Amino acid sequence: MTRTSPAFLKIIGCPLMTGVLAFVLLAHAGTAVAGTSASASVAGVPPEEAMRLGEKMYRDGILPSGKPLQAIVKGDVPVAGSQLTCSNCHQRSGFGSSEGTIRTPPIDGTRLYLPLSKFKGIPLTKQATELQANDLFRPAYTDETLARAMRTGVDPAGRQMNTAMPVYDLNDRDMAIMVFYLRNLSSGLEPGVTDTSLRFATIITDEVSQEDRQSMLGPLQRYIGNRRLSRTSEFSVRTGAYLQEGTSRGMRALSLVVWELKGPSGTWQGQMEEYYKKAPVFAILSGITYGDWAPVHRFCEDHKVPSVFPITDYPVISEKDWYTFYLSKGLYQEGETSAKYLNSRDDLSKDIRVVQVFRKNRAGTALSKAFQGAWTGLGRRPADDVALGEETLTADFWKKLADKYRHTVVLLWLDANDFPDLENLVKTKAMPEMIFASSSLLGQRLYLLPEKARKSVYLTYPYTLPQDARKYRESIETSLRNLNLPITNLDIEFKMRSLFSTLTGALAAMRNYVYRDYFLELIEKTPDLTVVQVPYPRMSFGTGQRYASKGCYVVQLSEGPKPELVKRSEWIIY
Repeated sequence: MTRTSPAFLKIIGCPLMTGVLAFVLLAHAGTAVAGTSASASVAGVPPEEAMRLGEKMYRDGILPSGKPLQAIVKGDVPVAGSQLTCSNCHQRSGFGSSEGTIRTPPIDGTRLYLPLSKFKGIPLTKQATELQANDLFRPAYTDETLARAMRTGVDPAGRQMNTAMPVYDLNDRDMAIMVFYLRNLSSGLEPGVTDTSLRFATIITDEVSQEDRQSMLGPLQRYIGNRRLSRTSEFSVRTGAYLQEGTSRGMRALSLVVWELKGPSGTWQGQMEEYYKKAPVFAILSGITYGDWAPVHRFCEDHKVPSVFPITDYPVISEKDWYTFYLSKGLYQEGETSAKYLNSRDDLSKDIRVVQVFRKNRAGTALSKAFQGAWTGLGRRPADDVALGEETLTADFWKKLADKYRHTVVLLWLDANDFPDLENLVKTKAMPEMIFASSSLLGQRLYLLPEKARKSVYLTYPYTLPQDARKYRESIETSLRNLNLPITNLDIEFKMRSLFSTLTGALAAMRNYVYRDYFLELIEKTPDLTVVQVPYPRMSFGTGQRYASKGCYVVQLSEGPKPELVKRSEWIIY
């Protein structure tokens, strides 16, 4: 298929320009598959299969045969497979990147087949017959010149590309699949997007209290209702053409729907499928559950739907999943932090015995598993586990535990209802050498720890310290009052501010190019949010990172009737 007009072919013989970089490989496909009917095949396979095979080549460096893709860099350096995947430079969206002096401009499926302007890397707005040779940054690709560029490193005007661009050893069938994939990347309209609207969803599970629901939903509805997405160019991504002169550039209106999930988590997948089938959405913003976010996480991976900052203590811990951004690792990072802190204490024997006491519920399992993995990963012997069912924890239980684990470190991964008052341990003089607890599980109960026990009790604290966050909380309270929004759970409303700070820049930067992978890449590039009113002292992302807050404090309570949290560590990065 060729999209270059005869008129444009008359002017592509422009002089060589120095510094011309590679313009070839792209990333994740949009929903439309251009240039192929539903019944047509690509190199003998259905279009959907061709897209899957092309994606595998682009992202993983794996040929349709299952063998590693072979390429040459800098004229004579062979590379294969994942050594130099296309997405490393061109990103999954195909919208390019820059590193130092190397720049890979954005080349999505639409702009790839249009001439680009010399400096901005955007489609030219004039007719080809009106252009001068020096107006060009690079001519439009055709299927043929695209294949030639991948095999020889020569662009549509006959210019040699930068030697950082690999040349690929692809047979005709594999090349046809790759070209088809590239032609359809980030083209057409994504689900939930029209030329004039952009639809989001948020998720609430039925066990969430009315107060917590309002703390999440009220600010989010106000934020979305007050925003429009600017279309700052007259270029239409949907049609690959320009609006007629005098046509309004317009704005995309943002809307929000609420997906209420009811009943056991095993039924959530079906409920989400029904919501999505009825009205697809571009992304899921925030959301709240007291349970496990895993069913929603899996749905988003399956449907390639971005999910940004759900409010949950139980995020999915994964190094390879792509579509969900979490505020933090939740309870998991508290377990990891305690292991790193203990390992750093020179005053503790390298053979110190450690015991974990926890209920065999979601919270206890998350904390104990995280600690055990980090602790043994540091070369330490595994901690002893005292895993509890539903039994009542009596004074006799705690006495026997203290007698058995003298001169040890005891991790009490228990909530406020189970946590002992520690007075009995102090009186028996069988106090363990150190006790660790989770501030997230204890909540306000932590301030009731007896003063005699405070020197031995260490708490993991994954937020900005209360005395440091006070000014931010007062600012948010004022903002909520000005918006006539009730203040029902300031901790949740605090986290919503993080979402809005992150979204604002990404939405503004998308402009006309409203694609899911690009949206996620823009969030990855969000500047460090340390200076923003957020519940964590540090929040940032990097390529492939999906947890904004990456650390935790270890603290103790100060003396006196009105204790404050005192840092016993700096911000420990997991």
